[in-house]
Amino acid sequence: MTLPDARPAPLAPAPWVDERGAKIRITAVRTFLTAPHGCPHLVVRVETTEPGLYGLGCASDPQRTLAVRSVLDDYVAPLLTGRDPDDIDDLHRLLLNSAYWRGGSITGNALGGIDVALWDLKAKRLGAPLYSLFGGRVRAYAEAYTHVDGRDAAEIADKVRAARDRGYRHVRIQAAVPGADTYGTANGIDPAAVRARRAPWDGAGYLRYVPKVLNRVRELVGDDVELLHDVHERLDPRQARDFLRRIEDAGLYFVEDLLAPEDAGHFKRLHDASPVPLAVGELFHDPAQFTALLLGPDIDFARLRIPTLGGLTPARKLAALCELRGVRLAPHGPADVSPIAQAATLALDISSHAFGVQEAAVFKDPVHEVYPGTITAVNGGLVPPETPGHGVDFDEAAARRHPVPEPLAHDRWALLRNTDGSVQRP
Repeated sequence: MTLPDARPAPLAPAPWVDERGAKIRITAVRTFLTAPHGCPHLVVRVETTEPGLYGLGCASDPQRTLAVRSVLDDYVAPLLTGRDPDDIDDLHRLLLNSAYWRGGSITGNALGGIDVALWDLKAKRLGAPLYSLFGGRVRAYAEAYTHVDGRDAAEIADKVRAARDRGYRHVRIQAAVPGADTYGTANGIDPAAVRARRAPWDGAGYLRYVPKVLNRVRELVGDDVELLHDVHERLDPRQARDFLRRIEDAGLYFVEDLLAPEDAGHFKRLHDASPVPLAVGELFHDPAQFTALLLGPDIDFARLRIPTLGGLTPARKLAALCELRGVRLAPHGPADVSPIAQAATLALDISSHAFGVQEAAVFKDPVHEVYPGTITAVNGGLVPPETPGHGVDFDEAAARRHPVPEPLAHDRWALLRNTDGSVQRP
């Protein structure tokens, strides 16, 4: 006698498959918080009925970590339980629509964690590295860039040369404005004041000081290294136009986040008026924010952040559009994006003709313990693993040794003000 299937039916079944009889089904979505680098990471594990088969994703949003975790635990997990994990695009659209008020970074990061985990799971089932599911390799490695900063051109130039000696052909350079909060630098002021955002942002000082430093660094290091710079959305459109004019002789590979997403309508005017390549997108949580800029195109590099954008499913579609529009990919990859997301991003880099350069975080030693298989740059490049999936695992026991900070501790990083006391974008 055949006993009836006691497993509950999924909440949102697909009409083309008997998911109650599917050989492999999702049994649980588990989330984990850890901070081996100091900033919170939110890891997602999608488990299945097949023993030992699971997929790992990254849903890290360092400012709203607990909100993202609630979306995953309380809303997403019940919708996925019982589903066949194979239909990734269907599941992505289902979860996106389930909130009705769609979009936003919290939803995007939750989706991103699930989506990457499902792609990891699918590649493991097939016994193939993740990039092979995207058409295979189109390059041997992904060109990476590292970060340096300093108080003046001479100090920065020395650090650029050191990075070049380590094999990097692309280096992001950040110059500290004396006495002011400056993104991406040690600032030369009291570190406690920086953490508490007691030092102001001085836009006028930035325009007077930083372009001179960038131009001088180029003179000091020569032309055999690509230089990048991140404005980090701190200029208004008028200041941005002035900044581009002042840095034309620096020969930058690109300027990142010259404007905030709220001012994206000005990119066309700036792009038409200046030869300096523009990169933007790490704050985008909706593919439509990119498509509007790709129509012109009004940018030169798309800064995809895989978790916030909703995962590899929308990122792959945008990569194809970038290729058609002649825009290069320069994915976001700081240390608050875990090695899991970095590995997933590398699978996209290695399989897309649109790829330009990848930001490569240098992770602290405990990160490598929590995430076995963490990928590191060698001679300025990132090489994907040949193991099934994206190649990075997660050690729960090691993760528990690195608890995350209190919810508002990391938010102070974004609480910035101008010299006149008004609030400034971070």
